[in-house]
Amino acid sequence: MTSVRPKLKPEQPKAVTAWETATGKVVWMAPDGSWSDDPDQIGVFTGEEAEKRLADAEAQEGIVTDPYFMQVTDDGAIDGRETLRETIRANGPTIHPQFQRSAR
Repeated sequence: MTSVRPKLKPEQPKAVTAWETATGKVVWMAPDGSWSDDPDQIGVFTGEEAEKRLADAEAQEGIVTDPYFMQVTDDGAIDGRETLRETIRANGPTIHPQFQRSAR
């Protein structure tokens, strides 16, 4: 399953994000290719490396669902067009602070 999302230029830093199939948690691909639900563990990829990482994620359908690129800065901070959506995914729903993750 995939969704239509804006195309990012090859040189644009990006992260791979998905939902963990077993739990529904938002996860990000870490620099070593593992999955983490900690937004501080986001791997930042560009160019062919990014495309390879997304292909690796798509091959893991079943472990993760709907992997895609999200735009980030060089240090892994959420950036770009999808900022609001990705910030909500990283920090939790816009609900009472008791239920949110602490801010990055």
